[in-house]
Amino acid sequence: MTIRPLNVLFLCTGNSARSILAETYLNASGQGRFRAYSAGSFPTGKVNPYALELLEKNHLPTEGLRSKAWDEFAKPEAPKMDIIITVCDQAAGEVCPVWPGQPVTAHWGVEDPAGGAGDSDAKRAAFLHAFSVLQRRINLLVNLDPGAVTRMAMQQELQAIGETQ
Repeated sequence: MTIRPLNVLFLCTGNSARSILAETYLNASGQGRFRAYSAGSFPTGKVNPYALELLEKNHLPTEGLRSKAWDEFAKPEAPKMDIIITVCDQAAGEVCPVWPGQPVTAHWGVEDPAGGAGDSDAKRAAFLHAFSVLQRRINLLVNLDPGAVTRMAMQQELQAIGETQ
């Protein structure tokens, strides 16, 4: 019996950095058990060049990455989401679309690397820090056994992962 991968949507405001990093890393590390997507409430329309640089440096695919609106995933023809994770505090506080299928939700606040000041080295360091936090959390997600826990327990596990630094 083939089990469908769990669809995970990472939400942010601009969908140019954190959510893109999370989408790409989960797709690479999810062992075929997860299919990640990302979107923003107010997408910038482009992926941050520092995010692309970091992904390429880590040998992760960047082809096809784009900044997109979250309502793209609320349409009837969109993939059904099993898990929705906000990665920025602003998106967590916004009124989200109604997601078909009542997915499990969690908030994993990560400081915005795109909002930092400083020279190129400081910006690269901010992106690396955000990516490291997301990697640790996604590694914990990948090690969960979604079939062995109830929906409520999954929600609690995801929230606890979001508190991991």
